[in-house]
Amino acid sequence: MNAALTREQAMELLQAYNKEPFHIQHALTVEGVMRYFAKELGYGEDEEFWGLVGLLHDVDFEQFPQQHCVKAPEILKEAGADEALIRAVVSHGYGMTGVDVKPEHEMEKVLFATDELTSQIGACALMRPSRSVQDMELKSVKKKFKQPSFAAGCSRETIKEGAEMLGWELDDLIGRTILAMRTCCD
Repeated sequence: MNAALTREQAMELLQAYNKEPFHIQHALTVEGVMRYFAKELGYGEDEEFWGLVGLLHDVDFEQFPQQHCVKAPEILKEAGADEALIRAVVSHGYGMTGVDVKPEHEMEKVLFATDELTSQIGACALMRPSRSVQDMELKSVKKKFKQPSFAAGCSRETIKEGAEMLGWELDDLIGRTILAMRTCCD
């Protein structure tokens, strides 16, 4: 797959529309997680594409929160992104943003499943003495996952739906995402 954008161009685009350090860090985390899963799931030749999708998935969120995944196609098209990248980015908002592009490719399902989950795991990491995912355990995330008030902005339903789309048990999704985050987060 070819996104018709280089990583450098994608980073410039992300930074043109996002100024908050949290949003930039989230994009970098999701990029790293997507690259990990590309290799893990046998799509190593498409690792760059998966990474770019992760990096740009929230390109419109900071400036257009009410039009998240609606404004992205226009922004991405203008920047020269191809249709596959645009579709993948938009699909992660399925059922949440008024966009009706269901994740179909395994890559789209991974993005859908892990976007909210990376934030949940990241919030759990901040509660640890190490403030890191490097020593994060599945049981720690599961415990916090059951507390609706913890990281309340992270949709547990979306995470569960993503696991179902992938045909994975929730514990498997969480455990694998922790491993993925260890490769790109300190």
